[in-house]
Parts: sequence; C-alpha cells; structure tokens
Amino acid sequence: MPITETEIEKLISCTKMFMNHVHFVQQSFNLLPDNKHYGTCINYVDLQEYRDEFCNELVNTISEWVYSQKKAAEVIDIMIGEGRSFQNAHNTLTTEAFKKFRNHSTDKLLVQGQFGELLLFNFLQSFFKSVPLLRKMPITTSVEMERFGADAIHYNYSGAKNLFYLGEAKTYSSKYKFDTAIEDAIGSILKTYKEHRKELGRYVYDSFIDDALIEVAKDYKNGTLKDVELHLVSVITYCENKKIEKKSENQIKEDIIKIIEERGKAVDRKHFDSIDKVEKTVKLTMLFRSKLTISFGLN
Repeated sequence: MPITETEIEKLISCTKMFMNHVHFVQQSFNLLPDNKHYGTCINYVDLQEYRDEFCNELVNTISEWVYSQKKAAEVIDIMIGEGRSFQNAHNTLTTEAFKKFRNHSTDKLLVQGQFGELLLFNFLQSFFKSVPLLRKMPITTSVEMERFGADAIHYNYSGAKNLFYLGEAKTYSSKYKFDTAIEDAIGSILKTYKEHRKELGRYVYDSFIDDALIEVAKDYKNGTLKDVELHLVSVITYCENKKIEKKSENQIKEDIIKIIEERGKAVDRKHFDSIDKVEKTVKLTMLFRSKLTISFGLN
C-alpha cells in the first residue's frame, strides 16, 4: 500500500524555529531556466541580523538530520534500558549525533561541506515538504569511508505523484568566484541526476533508508513505481562581500535581493546550456541565499 500524504507530513522534521531566522524571496533572479527560485539570507529584525539565533537553531536540527524519528526513539529506549533517565537519554542522543558531525582541525573542509548539507536538509523539508529517503550521515563518519554521490535524496507524495528531490550542497568561503560556483553546481547536480539510481540501489536493502520509505525506494529502483517526478536541488553557500548600508529592515532585505539579482544577471549564460540535455520531465529551479551564505539550486 503506497504511503499517504498524511504519513509523509508526520515524518517531516520540525524546521519552524530555524526557518524563523531565515528570510527568503521566490523569483527568477535573472537565472535560467526562468523559474521561481529561492533567494535567502539570515533574517533581520530592525537593523539586527539574527546570526547567533540562526546558527543555534541550525545546530539544533543536527540530531534530526542524523537520526530518523523511529531510529531516534529506538536509541533512546536502549539508553533508558541501560539505566539513563529520559532527559539523560535525549542529551546522550544529541551527543552521539554531534560525534557524526566532523569537527576536528584536519576535517575543516568537510565540516564546511556538512554545513551546506545541513542547510539543504532543512530547506528541502521547509520549501518542498519532502522527507529524507536516504540518510548518508551514518555512512560518512570517517574520511577514509567517505561516500560519493547525492548529498540528499528526499521524497514527497503529493497530488497522487511520487516526488523525488535529489540534493547537492556547495559551500564556499568569502574568496569565491560566483560564476565558477554556478558552473560547478550545475555540473554536480546533473551528475547526481544521472547516477542516483545506482547509488540508491547500494543502500535499498540496508538500514540507511527510513523503514516507512523502504518499499518506495525498492519500487522506484525496480521501475514499478508509477507517476514519478524528479526534482533537482543544489544549494550554494557563500559569504557576500558587497556592503549594505543599514537604514531600515526592509531596505536591508531589498538590497540583499538586488545583490542576488545582479549576481544572477552576470552569470555566463553558457553554464545553463547543459540543463537542456536533461529529460523534459525534470523541473528545474534555483535556490539562493545571500549575506553569510547563499543557496543555489535546481528543482
């Protein structure tokens, strides 16, 4: 029996507190294809950027990024059985989740990438109501065993359609080349599009797929799932170096959106040519975020 929209809703992580600190606008941003894309930035209240709150709430989503709801409940039950209190078990679960988030000095670039993946996890659920189908965190906890492939594979069932969201995250420091970042992101997400079925097949019989979605993953891999749509999403995170004069909250946010529009207009149009080679059933959308970071994507 196929999963229902109500069941999907129950599997979505709570991203509300994090998204309270994200300002976003949906428009074309002078990008191709000419769809509505997301421009996002850390939210402002009056003249204050809520950066600390943004970062704190993003960190608070790590446990849900690492563990599905069912897996988290199982781990907590085991910990309580070992003699911990309910509160102690929850704290221990968070500690264990953080251990999977690499943070030692030799892994600086990997942590930078995981920041982008964590944003991707939250944005896919907030903007597209799609839940994680394949969780890669448990299989990427060491550099030696790094798994290459999609940074995220999410799923939604809506309007009698099986919607798969393939995600890639690209994170850059302040010394960035915007045009190069766009070219790199497009190439990366199209590669994921071509290879995701092979990757999903490696884990369809393992424990990395939420139990509620195993049949969906198997049917898709075996070609028996009907009414399927693929959506490609790539998030580029970068530090914008254009200065903004702070006169009012609205002015700040309008200026940030203008910067994204200018960046999009300056992108070499040839970078979008490869998108035309993708099957027409795939819908393409861009996500951007500016200020501390900016997101870019194809949907």
